[in-house]
Amino acid sequence: MEKKYGELAIESAELEPWENPTPERDYLIEITFPEFSCLCPRSGYPDYATIKIRYIPDKYIIELRSLKLWLNKFRNRYISHEQATNEIYTALYETLKPRFLEVIGDFNPRGNVHTVITVRSDERYF
Repeated sequence: MEKKYGELAIESAELEPWENPTPERDYLIEITFPEFSCLCPRSGYPDYATIKIRYIPDKYIIELRSLKLWLNKFRNRYISHEQATNEIYTALYETLKPRFLEVIGDFNPRGNVHTVITVRSDERYF
């Protein structure tokens, strides 16, 4: 079966940094991705989450369409909640080099267990 245009776009997606239009100012960008999905590496069952991204940009901001498509690449991957959240954090940090970055993976309950993973760039405890 031939892949649809959306599947092809997701498959080839890369994070795209854009120049920050106001690099002289600290300001907070908050992005919520409520339809994140991946597969449990143990059972193969789907896991669903809301991914929350908060960052203070330096030289770059993230182009939102590239982020959306890139996050959708996880939907067929067998990956733990912890690994997924940390991988998202690392990719964004390496791409943007922001002044501050926080990524929260708020995973829907499954088997009566609700998991929230928080990764952030500062050294303070949560």
